[in-house]
Amino acid sequence: MTEKIRIKYFSDEVERLCYIGGKSDWIDLRASEDVSMKKGEFRLIPLGVAMELPKGYEAQVVPRSSTFKNFGLLQVNSMGVIDESYCGDHDQWFFPALAVRDTEIHRNDRICQFRITAHQPEITFEVVERLEGADRGGFGSTGIR
Repeated sequence: MTEKIRIKYFSDEVERLCYIGGKSDWIDLRASEDVSMKKGEFRLIPLGVAMELPKGYEAQVVPRSSTFKNFGLLQVNSMGVIDESYCGDHDQWFFPALAVRDTEIHRNDRICQFRITAHQPEITFEVVERLEGADRGGFGSTGIR
């Protein structure tokens, strides 16, 4: 079943979003304006969109794999989560960026990506003395090769 997402663009100059089936279910987001940043500067980079997500869903926003290499940007919240309540006419999405070097981002540069996922189901926790799964060796135990 295909979900319909209502989307508002804040500029006619921002390229429209496109879902490319069969390649990846992540959708690229673009800077909606030119941005200059100095090393160490933080900035909320506008993405030029607001959306009404379906009830029970959220968007997860992360950098593209090339964002650090191309722009020297880190997403300061590691992963952004936008739930369906952030759906107002002025609820534009932003990319919270920290520059590790002087950089220039131009309108329509692809700087991050998102996907829509269903909310986690309601869960309860059961306290036990012992877990039944096989031990993997602890944190970082799989080596470097």
